[in-house]
Amino acid sequence: MHPCHLIRAVPVFVLLLAGLAYSTSPCRADDRPNIIVIMVDDMGWSDLGCYGGEIRTPNIDGLAGGGLRFTSFYNTARCCPTRASLLTGLYPHQAGLGRMTFDTGKPGYRGFLTANTVTIPEVLRQAGYRTAMVGKWHLSLTESPGDHMKFLNNQAIRKRFSDPATYPVSRGFEEHYGIIWGVTSFFDPYSLVHNLEPVRVLPKDYYITDAFSDHAVEYVEKYSRGKEPFFLYLAYTAPHWPLHALPEDIKKYEDTYKVGWDVIRKARFNRLVEMGLLDKESARLSDRIRPEKKWKNNPRAEWDAQAMAVHAAMIDRVDQGVGRLVGKLKELKIFDNTLILFLSDNGASPEEPRRPGFDRNSETRDGRKVHYYGPKDPRKVLPGPETTYSGFGPMWANAANTPFRHWKARNHEGGVATPLIAHWPKGLKAKAGSITHEPGHVIDIMATCVDLAKTKYPGKYKGRDITPVEGKSLAPIFSEGKRRGHEAIYFEHYGNRAIRKGDWKLVALGGKPWELFNLANDRSETVDLSARHPGRVKELDNLWNSWAKKSKVFPRP
Repeated sequence: MHPCHLIRAVPVFVLLLAGLAYSTSPCRADDRPNIIVIMVDDMGWSDLGCYGGEIRTPNIDGLAGGGLRFTSFYNTARCCPTRASLLTGLYPHQAGLGRMTFDTGKPGYRGFLTANTVTIPEVLRQAGYRTAMVGKWHLSLTESPGDHMKFLNNQAIRKRFSDPATYPVSRGFEEHYGIIWGVTSFFDPYSLVHNLEPVRVLPKDYYITDAFSDHAVEYVEKYSRGKEPFFLYLAYTAPHWPLHALPEDIKKYEDTYKVGWDVIRKARFNRLVEMGLLDKESARLSDRIRPEKKWKNNPRAEWDAQAMAVHAAMIDRVDQGVGRLVGKLKELKIFDNTLILFLSDNGASPEEPRRPGFDRNSETRDGRKVHYYGPKDPRKVLPGPETTYSGFGPMWANAANTPFRHWKARNHEGGVATPLIAHWPKGLKAKAGSITHEPGHVIDIMATCVDLAKTKYPGKYKGRDITPVEGKSLAPIFSEGKRRGHEAIYFEHYGNRAIRKGDWKLVALGGKPWELFNLANDRSETVDLSARHPGRVKELDNLWNSWAKKSKVFPRP
């Protein structure tokens, strides 16, 4: 007999005596899945163990081993545009976030989610879902830095960090614990809020990744007690700079990266081929950035090895949090009917913050000076603790994005390709541990949520006309292994632009001519075919320009 039938057969007074058991019961009238979207920040395509990396991510690897890995899934190459696309199902310019969170006055570049948008939690909440968010928002206007380029310490906590009408709890989430702005210290985060209120006091041992994991577990436990399914958006700030990690996590990797960039890139490439994430016959490792730089002659090798170790430690700590979240889902007996999607908002970042100001603190809350690394810094102070502020630079970004060229903010594969893991025991029909090469884009996550929630994307919301959704549901891939996908997928960010149609990709850096690649036999974009196929270039260029006009890429700021 099904457990639910057994419960129905028990007298009411027995159920009353066992009232606490309800919170861990798998029985509920609504059989739609819970949905958890986990997004990390600035993680490289091959950082995870299940995507060829040497970083220890057993919990995320476990989701991949029991689920489905995508090899051709895309973001928008930058933090806030990806978040806008994920939550609205629109290309970022259509949602007002073609660049960053500053208002240029141009329709595609307002710096916040515009009135023509509706978010996943807004749609799902109307469909009977509970909704919660933990982590980085980065979809509200950030005031112009001109009037507060003071060297912040985090005692300068404002009453508000942007217009509260644009906060997560004003855009469909019942609760939110996280940051409103895009960059923050991991030990004393700026713009940290709980719902609408700034968080003013932190425990002594605070570390933001752990805090996010703790709140995610708390929300899951809370919402699992009800009859309704829930939607949780968990947006970690890791491993976005500053390079901040806990000593015990850094220690795990203290020797790992002393071998240098080339050894790490080659090892990752070989594992990607062995795993079947890259085609064995056609896979190529792209040329390393700045090939003239040799690790054996690197004067800052100790610092560089430590920097990558900290990056790895930050991802390791995310994995530990994912493990706690998965453990809670299993404890509550809701793991099997929970869809978990795990991805990154863009490729690894080459950025190296040089000085304090704006959202970068110059001292700790207790008055200790924070060390920044200018171009001539001797790099004797190693990164990792709260008193340092750095990124790991272009050489390691190139390695983290193995086998691809370029990185965050660019539309080559190193900027826009993201790992995507889908795990859902009850609904995923693919063999556990499968790989799919079906292309997809973050705009598809809205459509997937709408599909699985058995609801409709609205033409109007609270009296506002809503732009039709651009994404397509991934559910057919979950159930049948394939779908009728997009005619083409489009990209633009700060003049960097691209279009993928089938296996063909046209891509250009800002102000540079188009390059053409056939991704079926050159996923790493190593051989430009534009001179050989001018007709294909013209066709894709025309498609891109038609999309750009429709999607508010023009007029650019």
